Amino acid sequence: MASDKKIRLGITQGDTNGIGYELILKTLADSVILDICTPVIYGSSKVAAYYRKMLNLEPLQLNSIDDASDIRNGYNNIVEVIKSEVKVEPGVESKEAGEAALLALRAAVADLKAGKIDAIVTAPINKNAIQTDDFNFPGHTEYLENEFASESDSKSLMILFSDKLRVALATTHIPVKDVASHISKESIVEKLTILDRSLRLDFACDGPRIAVLALNPHAGENGLLGAEEQDVIIPAINEAYDKRIYCFGPYAADGFFGTEMYKKFDAVLAMYHDQGLAPFKTIAMDSGVNFTAGLSCVRTSPDHGTAYDIVGKDVASVSSFRDAIFEACNIYRNRANYRKSHSNPLRRQYFDKSNDKETIDITKVEVDTENTL
Repeated sequence: MASDKKIRLGITQGDTNGIGYELILKTLADSVILDICTPVIYGSSKVAAYYRKMLNLEPLQLNSIDDASDIRNGYNNIVEVIKSEVKVEPGVESKEAGEAALLALRAAVADLKAGKIDAIVTAPINKNAIQTDDFNFPGHTEYLENEFASESDSKSLMILFSDKLRVALATTHIPVKDVASHISKESIVEKLTILDRSLRLDFACDGPRIAVLALNPHAGENGLLGAEEQDVIIPAINEAYDKRIYCFGPYAADGFFGTEMYKKFDAVLAMYHDQGLAPFKTIAMDSGVNFTAGLSCVRTSPDHGTAYDIVGKDVASVSSFRDAIFEACNIYRNRANYRKSHSNPLRRQYFDKSNDKETIDITKVEVDTENTL
């Protein structure tokens, strides 16, 4: 990214029958957004105009383009990814709305890979409506992991965060009955490694402390209520700690959140979706941000769904979506700063003992940024 340009932030329209456009239009109406980034919406100016009129919002100037190469720095841009008419049915689940969401997502990801934009914020999708023969992912996280797997040394990790709490998930969109079979010592160590790395790289945490939740009630009661803590989670914590990842637990989830122990840690690793996200959304629903860690790309989203029940009622809160934009920019900058501070190789001069003088051979020794503490 050129030094005279702001961060080029892609914004996918999400499900066209959901609250995505309400969030986008209301958020971009705040001129402060243009002070921190150049927004690039992937969607349809006609659909945007439909929702602006429905909600009786003030006009928003959008620079309509067919390709992200034509982005105007310092303006609100919209890449027209829908070339034909799209039927908008506010609050209704439909395959047409799902197809429109998928077109926007794929276009944004392609441009992110090509370097035309720097990061993306995704508006909510309907996970059922977006499914096609060649798109069968449970959500954005799994899709992005598949798209960027070849460019990353590790798998993705879902992190929900606010200024009060960060929660990462050992498993994501799977049935509760399958959780136990999807966790292993190796998978938990992998997630802890990604989380530790992300806290340092993306959130600028020095020596982060991570709490690990138990799977079973009362942390298994020494095997009485389940053996996963003894057989899987504790060995994983010990192995990760030996690798200088400062993780502790396992903690019973009810007491951990009930006594506000989370305030003593930089992040929490929960074993399954609702174990971590139910308390998170109770604590930080309006300001929560979803971040896909572990990949080469930067992607955030609001921590809620399409909210079909309130579409068009002008009551949707933009707080989470606005924070997703701010945090995508923060994470992008944090990564740039981290890499800059860790990129300079150490230079070492080798001393030739045989003739008591320095040799002219000067070798660069690369810093291992993956394991630097």
